[in-house]
Amino acid sequence: MNDKKKVVLAFSGGLDTSFAVKYLSEDLGYDVHTAIANTGGFDAAELDVIEKRAMAFGAKSHKTLDVTKEYYDKSIKYMVAGNVLRNGTYPISVSSERIFQAMAIIEYAKSIGADAIAHGSTGAGNDQVRFDLTFQILAPEIEIITPTRDMTLTREYEIDYLKRHGYEADFKKMEYSINKGLWGTSIGGRETLHSEQTLPEHAYPSQVTASGEEHITISFEHGEISAVNGEHFENKVDAIRRVEELGSKFGIGRDMHIGDTIIGIKGRVGFEAAGPILIIAAHKMLEKHTLTKWQQYWKDQVGTWYGMFLHEAQYLEPVMRDIEAMLESSQRNVTGTVGIILRPYSYTLVGVDSPFDLMKTDFGEYGEVNKAWTADDVKGFTKILGNQMKIYYNVQKRNGADGKQ
Repeated sequence: MNDKKKVVLAFSGGLDTSFAVKYLSEDLGYDVHTAIANTGGFDAAELDVIEKRAMAFGAKSHKTLDVTKEYYDKSIKYMVAGNVLRNGTYPISVSSERIFQAMAIIEYAKSIGADAIAHGSTGAGNDQVRFDLTFQILAPEIEIITPTRDMTLTREYEIDYLKRHGYEADFKKMEYSINKGLWGTSIGGRETLHSEQTLPEHAYPSQVTASGEEHITISFEHGEISAVNGEHFENKVDAIRRVEELGSKFGIGRDMHIGDTIIGIKGRVGFEAAGPILIIAAHKMLEKHTLTKWQQYWKDQVGTWYGMFLHEAQYLEPVMRDIEAMLESSQRNVTGTVGIILRPYSYTLVGVDSPFDLMKTDFGEYGEVNKAWTADDVKGFTKILGNQMKIYYNVQKRNGADGKQ
């Protein structure tokens, strides 16, 4: 009987996880079962290459876990509802996928009776916390192994180790680190390590191929994307990919994100996210027409918290479900179509067509004519509105102050 312990390794096919397959089996004596949780960033051909690489390194089995729909239903949907842009810039692209990848992999580990679970995160980033915290909460009984982090390994050490074990892998260090996901692609390179520099044109995976202008429309039903250029999508993931296709050829959605990491240091990364940026911009404009002032205000507050908690590995915190309930409730009238003009590196929001448009009322037309109140109504309203300030300045004057703030 095979009495080896069983470990599930979160496997991406890169150098760190490739090293981990060999190390866990050869040095630690585990039966290694690799798994990749696809949240929309890999196509079938890429997944096939990853599986073959895992088996070539000595994995006992490999499993692809498709959680793209779950990722949309449980995260993207609410990031759109909350217009989530971290620090007003970053649509929490690849980082928001990690929690769902971690949840899928730990559930798989439990299903096959694994004794341990492993990942290839280093000690200098956010992902180590996202994976560890999720594993600890959902399966505290399963040991966590992190060779790259615990041994403080260099790239050269890992390559040499694999060569000594007979694997002549060509792990050329790429000029830029690319992490592609359904909700955007992050890009790291030497420029992102220096505050005064930015990424060059060739660093972006999607190059600008379009010129001139292109008019598109994005439609929403109860806050969820439903159609693009009049084409209805039952599968929201396909709708996102369609917007990404339209916007990326114009180079839309490129930016640099600078923020506070979970571990307390500042982090800087480039990204391109044409789909998310256009969808959130269109959604926010539609909300301006269909939500009240206070709905928008409070939704902005909870949306900011939701994005921060999601980014910082707090997805499993129960308050997240409470915030999601509020966000979902707020979307009941967010239905309509938004027109957008795309141009190289920019876009313009044209306008909104919605049956719930709060501008289309019989009460009046801004700056033109009042229909639901009289001139005397406004005079009385303004007099009462000013009472508090009038009292303040009267008291200041009585005490010899000029009332200046």
